[in-house]
Amino acid sequence: MTEALLTVNGLSVAFNQDDNVVDDISFEVFPGETFALVGESGSGKSITALSVLRLLPGNAKLTASEIDFAGENLLAIPEMDFCQIRGRRIAMIFQDPMTSLNPVMTVGDQIGEVLELHFSWAKQAIKQRTLELLEQVEIPDPERRYRDFPHQLSGGQRQRVMIAIALAGEPHLLIADEPTTALDVTIQEQIMELLERIQKQTGMALWLISHDLALVSNIADRVAVMQNGKIVEMGCNEAFFVHPKHAYTQELLAALPSMDSCLNHLKKEKPSLLKLTDFKVYYPIRKGIFKRVVDHVKAVDGVSFELQQGKTLALVGESGCGKTSLGKGLLNLIPGTSGEVLFEGVSLNQLQGDELRLKRSEMQIVFQDPFSSMNPRMLVGEIIDEGLRALHSDISAAERREQVVHLLQQVDLPVSSAYRYPHEFSGGQRQRICIARALAVKPKLIVCDEPTSALDVSVQAQIIELLKNLQQEQGLSYLFITHNIAVVAEIADEVAVMNQGKIIEYGHVEQVLKNPVNEYTRSLLNAVPVLKIT
Repeated sequence: MTEALLTVNGLSVAFNQDDNVVDDISFEVFPGETFALVGESGSGKSITALSVLRLLPGNAKLTASEIDFAGENLLAIPEMDFCQIRGRRIAMIFQDPMTSLNPVMTVGDQIGEVLELHFSWAKQAIKQRTLELLEQVEIPDPERRYRDFPHQLSGGQRQRVMIAIALAGEPHLLIADEPTTALDVTIQEQIMELLERIQKQTGMALWLISHDLALVSNIADRVAVMQNGKIVEMGCNEAFFVHPKHAYTQELLAALPSMDSCLNHLKKEKPSLLKLTDFKVYYPIRKGIFKRVVDHVKAVDGVSFELQQGKTLALVGESGCGKTSLGKGLLNLIPGTSGEVLFEGVSLNQLQGDELRLKRSEMQIVFQDPFSSMNPRMLVGEIIDEGLRALHSDISAAERREQVVHLLQQVDLPVSSAYRYPHEFSGGQRQRICIARALAVKPKLIVCDEPTSALDVSVQAQIIELLKNLQQEQGLSYLFITHNIAVVAEIADEVAVMNQGKIIEYGHVEQVLKNPVNEYTRSLLNAVPVLKIT
């Protein structure tokens, strides 16, 4: 193998007086290769990349024997000179494009800003190169998108803009930090194919940070696994996936959801719990000075399905297909709905006031982002207790405290969690808190809106197992909204595939995943990354 492009030896990072979050790690990245750094959230993957780019916060203490890039010691370069390396010779794609892009600058200006900083070009040349970059990352109609702001783009398009900004400096090393975490499988596939294609065209090295082992197996040349700040295993792709040596690596691989899990779901008829008939959610489009309604966005357009007691129906589709609008709409959390919603034979459309409030206590929702769905100023115990106080005022404070303790134990969290705030927990733990909050009022139906999309495979497996156990113990029904089809195989009894506000395929999980009828369903299944073992 040729001489390394990046060499890191003995890197450690600590914050204040805490233990090392990155603990004496060493690795190399070679020209033109794809090097993957994998592990759970909090293992130190992103901190490692930020250390190389010297983007750590002021309270971070970095020590290293060597951080060498193309023969230069990155630790010895003054900050002013380092700006000619960061963004120029080493670029980074961050995990969340919406928080990384400037909301008050157009897409064209943000890409042009990099070109202006690193190249002495005239304005017209910068604009021309910006349009070329937008075309290179396959954004349709570059001339129009050049003038758009980030909020006017989809998630996949925003990620493409981030890639264009990273490529603007023509880097030798591109660091991609979880570039596809919250994207649909089809968009995820497009982004990774795009990165591979650009890598072949430019010859740059790609350092991929990810917790998606299936994706890594299809793209990486070499893989390193981090756990608790240490690299516990490293090797070439084939050896890593065929013969993993470390117990932690074996655990990660075992936690991957399997499409064959759908074979374990039996076809057994049960009484109906929820039935939707011709259900619609329309959002008005208003224009003019008086904001008159001129048209509607048909987010959910005439959907019908039935969910049985104690069963799980997975609602699958790409972002924007109407999944979340349907889930919120049937719970009356958004206006503009029509059609019939029957819950245990009772029409929710006919209920009002206290009757509707009491019936809604039997239906709860777990949102995609647990952190933003909890009040950061409330203790976890108060968050779980809130529903009990609102909907079961007849229960005493002492009984409610006992209930909170029981609920925390149910979701495998220590009782002491009740006296902590949401920001003190990991993503998986926060999702458990949200599940406990939903269980507090003893619901019969829980709408799970992408509850595992941003979680590591091991944490994802734990949450799925928790939901399945609770279903068996309490007879819960789930409407499981997701774009992760591999997870669907693990938990669902039936699957409904949505596209452009309509259900285009519906049936038992095995039939839909193994023998799909609709072409759109087949395209979703084909885009799912499968663990590649050669």
